[in-house]
Amino acid sequence: MARPWRIECEGAYYHVLSRGNEGRNIFYDEEDRWQFLNTVGEVSKRFQVDIFAYVLMSNHYHLLLRTTHANLSKAMQWLGLVYTRRFSDRHSRTGHLFQGRFKSILIEDDAYMVELSCYIHRNPLRAGIAKRLADYRWSSYPVYAYGRKGPAFLNTDFILSLFEGGNIHKAYRDKVQRYSEEETKLWENFRHGFIMGSEQFVDRIKSRYIADRPHHEVPQQRGVVGRVDIPNVLERATEILQCDFALFRQKQRLHGCDKDCRDLLVYWFWERGAYTNEEIGNIFGVSYSAVSHIVKKVKSRISEEGELFRKYRLINSLIKM
Repeated sequence: MARPWRIECEGAYYHVLSRGNEGRNIFYDEEDRWQFLNTVGEVSKRFQVDIFAYVLMSNHYHLLLRTTHANLSKAMQWLGLVYTRRFSDRHSRTGHLFQGRFKSILIEDDAYMVELSCYIHRNPLRAGIAKRLADYRWSSYPVYAYGRKGPAFLNTDFILSLFEGGNIHKAYRDKVQRYSEEETKLWENFRHGFIMGSEQFVDRIKSRYIADRPHHEVPQQRGVVGRVDIPNVLERATEILQCDFALFRQKQRLHGCDKDCRDLLVYWFWERGAYTNEEIGNIFGVSYSAVSHIVKKVKSRISEEGELFRKYRLINSLIKM
């Protein structure tokens, strides 16, 4: 299974979600829910995590949080392991409680935090388990909307400080009531399956956390690097190399200049990191194992043969991913 890409840094905002294994319930009764909230409180203290919003559904939970240290994975793994042990001890069960790894969305700034808090709080309405959000006990919405007492770990000051006027609780209620019309707009800024923010924010993530090339076992990194218009790239590349791309797929065996050009383009796509070996093989009509062989061979040759290196640099200078 491909592993998720966790970008962890001090002061980062996240929307975290985890579901029950095979869609099963992770809360059986009120005591389970209180136990989970108590465990979240322990996480907040132990790992210095600020919890801004939460909702507990039957088979999953949502948290909106900020990590003081670069420790999201450690904090969420501890939460999952400790709650699973307590839940299993109480109900005399064994086995996995949660479905694989937790999911997280990296959030750009406080404006998205407000929007995501509304999204999280409206979950009971979308699921049809509550007619009025004010009546649903297992979320932080009543604290935000009516100033009711919440868990000691809950930090509402940060989000509520972004509302103006004398009654910030009413302002928040009004925001949530209008939010059903705004939700589609929010998810227009959901990028690459794990980032909530602008394209400029994605560019900053790319420049800071992908120093060389994406890791082939982390698909999200390939997504951030970005795809290209393949026909356009191949047309420009074959013009530069003065070769015929159609021959690459028509002939089972290539020789001489045609083979060098094909192999160089295979290596160029591989080096960009945005495509898997199987995808590159489909482009050029070869197997994914042949891609690995070609890459290994070109990597060796390009450091020894000046003409091949010159052509590679020419492609790089004229075609931008």
